[in-house]
Amino acid sequence: MEGIIVNFKGSNHVKSGNQMIVQTAGVDSKDKAAKLVGKKVVWASSAGKEIKGEIRSAHGNKGALRVLFETGMPGQSIGTKVKIE
Repeated sequence: MEGIIVNFKGSNHVKSGNQMIVQTAGVDSKDKAAKLVGKKVVWASSAGKEIKGEIRSAHGNKGALRVLFETGMPGQSIGTKVKIE
């Protein structure tokens, strides 16, 4: 399954560098998103480096996911694809 990184998790003043919001195709409700909690996520940079993470919870009511990555994510990752295993 694939998803797209939409944004950093955070408010207007504070952003979490290692938590991202991911939107997946076919997941359009909070209940469907809750079934994916605990799955592993991998983001590959254009240089070949992989950063791994885990789905921690649903974000909102439209099926977005909150993913906690092991290190801080670069701003270039917004709009790119991730693999959900």
